[in-house]
Amino acid sequence: MFCYQCEQTAKGTGCTAWGVCGKSPEVADLQDVLLYVTKGISMYAARARQLGAKDAGIDRFVVEALFTTITNVNFDEERMETMIRRAGAVRSEAKKLYEDACAKAGKIPEVLGGPAAFALAPDRNGLIRQGGEVNPEAFAEKRGEVVQGLHDLVLLGLKGSAAYADHAAVLGHVDDDVMGFFHDFLDFLSAETFSVEELTGKALEAGKWNIRVMELLDGANTETYGHPEPTSVRVTPVKGKAILVSGHDLRDLELLLRQTEGKGIKIYTHGEMLPCLAYPGLKKYSHLAGNYGSAWQNQREEFDAFPGPILMTTNCIQKPKDSYLGRIFTTGLVAWPGAVHIGPEKDFSPVIEAALAAPGFAEDEPEHRILVGFGRNAVMGAAGKVIDLVKAGKIRHFFLVGGCDGAKPGRSYYTDLAKQIPSDCVILTLACGKYRFNKLDFGDIEGIPRLLDVGQCNDAYSAVRIAMALAEAFQTDVNGLPLSLVLSWYEQKAVCILLSLLHLGVKNMRIGPSLPAFVKPPVLAVLQEKFNLMPITTPEEDLKAILG
Repeated sequence: MFCYQCEQTAKGTGCTAWGVCGKSPEVADLQDVLLYVTKGISMYAARARQLGAKDAGIDRFVVEALFTTITNVNFDEERMETMIRRAGAVRSEAKKLYEDACAKAGKIPEVLGGPAAFALAPDRNGLIRQGGEVNPEAFAEKRGEVVQGLHDLVLLGLKGSAAYADHAAVLGHVDDDVMGFFHDFLDFLSAETFSVEELTGKALEAGKWNIRVMELLDGANTETYGHPEPTSVRVTPVKGKAILVSGHDLRDLELLLRQTEGKGIKIYTHGEMLPCLAYPGLKKYSHLAGNYGSAWQNQREEFDAFPGPILMTTNCIQKPKDSYLGRIFTTGLVAWPGAVHIGPEKDFSPVIEAALAAPGFAEDEPEHRILVGFGRNAVMGAAGKVIDLVKAGKIRHFFLVGGCDGAKPGRSYYTDLAKQIPSDCVILTLACGKYRFNKLDFGDIEGIPRLLDVGQCNDAYSAVRIAMALAEAFQTDVNGLPLSLVLSWYEQKAVCILLSLLHLGVKNMRIGPSLPAFVKPPVLAVLQEKFNLMPITTPEEDLKAILG
């Protein structure tokens, strides 16, 4: 195996024996095969689209295949092999779609090689061996580390965008042009050789498309559940039976809430599900009791202590402890060997039965609450007052401090930074990086909370819209605002958001706790020269540089 797609990658260079995330070498190799065959699907689908032929099933599979290979989604060899066999079948469907379109148009089909013609081994061991032939390390030997790193920057950005597109599709929001974007870019990435210049351009173009994907998801969430509202959320449990929901999927939470009504079970969110408590269409359920625990990397301790079953939606699962493996359930694309999987029919009866059989919380813990729900509508609704406070000198600066959390040392930087940000500054935060400081009391500035929780990483579009609205109000661009972005990254959704920010021309961003292993020094030099993208240093040094 060779994997360097996440921030925690071994020695900052790549996992080669076992994934730091818990991914086995076998699963890593199978994921590389799945990605390679998926490129082959898009080679045919992209050409078919040029002739006016499309297939929604092919489109959706490509998105699911990309999402399946994101960090902390699928750790199950059997499920991965099933996906690969399905990919082979879908590739045949895409080939026929293309050939039929050619026949209709009176054209001779291209004879495609590479991923389009890659013959899958007949058994799992053979597929695992093939993974070593198509992983990033194998291609870097042919293309060079810099070119391969840029190729993977684009590919990992596509994975992140696919996750957002899948979340939107689950709620019935699909954009045909977005589906075409995935096919076109995977077709581009299927080439044998590339130049640094064309890959760099593609990375920024992928960022542009990701903005459209995030807008699609924002519409899906807000049209289905309403715009998030500032909401006081309880973060300590109450007495009674309980189910914990982690991941990102709003629809899974809604379906579970419906199926548990009147059963005497309290539902708690965990990790990136915390912002769900601010949506009118979800918080209307009285048994949605609050949030339990913190970010994904603490789940082994927090899930172990939770007195009920846990439902994992989308990504963020870690290797479960034996002590709670029997009460962790997966759904959607998430998979862990031995965990009970809830299929597409979304019948959560096994989860409910496990909750009724578990002890639940014996008593109420002392009440503690935090504020969430400062999406773009809420913040822009108070924009007039915010602008007046800026003009009056009462708000000096805005900091966007957020992104993915993780277990690697160095992330205490974000807690220390937030604590040291002066009291005349406002902190916007989003994604699970907020757990580094979201339970601290930062007070307010004349009624405007100093800490504004924008939502999930999926809600990055809200943060972009807020920044653009402020820029318009002050008749400047985003770089002219008293705004600094200090980002933490872990997985591929953070990569596509970074590409979107770079596409928008946002400069002077700080990123940490370490730089991506796939961004090689020559590429970093270009990003530093063009965008002044820089690694974090210390809170004291960075605040001095930002505020003077």
